[in-house]
Amino acid sequence: MQTPRFWDALTPRAQEALRRAGAPVVIRPGAFLTREHTRAAQVFVLRSGAVKVWVDRDGETAILDVLGPGDLVGELEAVDGGVRHANAEALTRVEAIVLPAARFRGVLDAEPGSVWAVAAVLAERLRDANELRVAHFPDDPERRLAGRLLRLAARFGSPVKRERPDGVIEEGVLVQVPVTQQDLGRWAGMGRRKVAQILAAEPVRGRVTVARSAIAVRSADALHRLAGDDPP
Repeated sequence: MQTPRFWDALTPRAQEALRRAGAPVVIRPGAFLTREHTRAAQVFVLRSGAVKVWVDRDGETAILDVLGPGDLVGELEAVDGGVRHANAEALTRVEAIVLPAARFRGVLDAEPGSVWAVAAVLAERLRDANELRVAHFPDDPERRLAGRLLRLAARFGSPVKRERPDGVIEEGVLVQVPVTQQDLGRWAGMGRRKVAQILAAEPVRGRVTVARSAIAVRSADALHRLAGDDPP
């Protein structure tokens, strides 16, 4: 089950408190909201767009997540006051509410129950990290890749319909976020070639297309089967 986004888990009163405490900001594609190993103490609540969260390890990029509307950036540092654990880079034009970590904590203290929205975010991060570890024992790249594609479809997908040559109408999802096969590999812990092999094999062959600026999912059921889930 998809965890509700941080913003959606807040009460209307808490949402309004965050609007008043923060400032609207627009971030251009390629710009950074946060940089790894720095101590800037700001929290971002995303209102539109897509943000790639990644780390650099000895020159190699590992993608931790791709966040979208309603998600939170900078919550870990707001909680523990530590250095930034990752880079957060805008993949598209992003609109957000930004506020100092201390002011963010003040809103949580003043609005009963809102702290549980942050707890849900942290729980999702922990669950995702544990699932990625488990998927490596034994190694299960198909399951990891399918999980990432399903997450993108849930966060950014727009429903589309397509008529096949035989007249049958297919319903699918279009994800208009610039996530490449290489990005998917860096997110799911494999090389780009392995991503291409999985996409070219059953059960997703012809049902999922990854282009430079969009991902077309013609059959979410195929991805659920690959992920080991029961289709909804």
